[in-house]
Amino acid sequence: MLLAQISDVHVVRRGEALMGTVDTAGYLGRAVARLGAMEERVDAVVVTGDLVDRGTVEEYEHLQELLAPIEVPVYLAMGNHDDRDAFRRVFGAAAYLRDGGKHVQYAVDVGEVRMIVLDTNVPGQPGGRLCEHRRAWLERELAQTTKPVVIAMHHPPFATGIAFMDQLGLDPGDAEALETIVARHGHVARVICGHVHRANSTSFGGTTVSTAPSTAHHVALTLSPTARGGVSYEPPAFALHAWVAPRLVTHHAHIDPFDGPHWF
Repeated sequence: MLLAQISDVHVVRRGEALMGTVDTAGYLGRAVARLGAMEERVDAVVVTGDLVDRGTVEEYEHLQELLAPIEVPVYLAMGNHDDRDAFRRVFGAAAYLRDGGKHVQYAVDVGEVRMIVLDTNVPGQPGGRLCEHRRAWLERELAQTTKPVVIAMHHPPFATGIAFMDQLGLDPGDAEALETIVARHGHVARVICGHVHRANSTSFGGTTVSTAPSTAHHVALTLSPTARGGVSYEPPAFALHAWVAPRLVTHHAHIDPFDGPHWF
């Protein structure tokens, strides 16, 4: 099983640049092309939130066009920049979304793995929540499968040390409750997240939680608690999660051209 994780694409209206400088659509287009050019075919793609920047129907329509060349199933998660109603107006016909409900949460099989997608969106707020209702739904889904599980969500349930982002993270009480749930279910192989626009990982509930780099701009790597927040234009990338029994192994693939490989 090979799962590609794209995150924090922040698509804006056609012809626009994010913050006047970042061609998020162009970056996403190059990420899609890189996926298509890989020798190894991925089984599915998950986009872990901040699908668009302002949460408008026009932006979601643009996103839909950009993702159209992907020939494998694409699964979408809500980030803090997303709007559920506008999202459903464009993507609501997708089979994995047909159960309805207030939150955009669902579970799908990807090869040997069961992927459970959570919704941490709080309308109008940069931080995330995983309320009792959403946690109860997760518990039920975890109880219904014996497959290895990947939980996908936008806000990471841990402090990264990037202080200004941690202030906009998942509610600490909800993160603690999630860790307790994960610890009760030994078949959770990984929790994968976005939001931070960087790759990092830590231990969590007896497994590993990781975040993916953005396909566009990165959050500046500032680990001082008093550092100012900012962005940096590092090489954009996405994550590749490979099931190599009995564990999930993660790689990161840069999307822009580079020299190689030169085979031994």
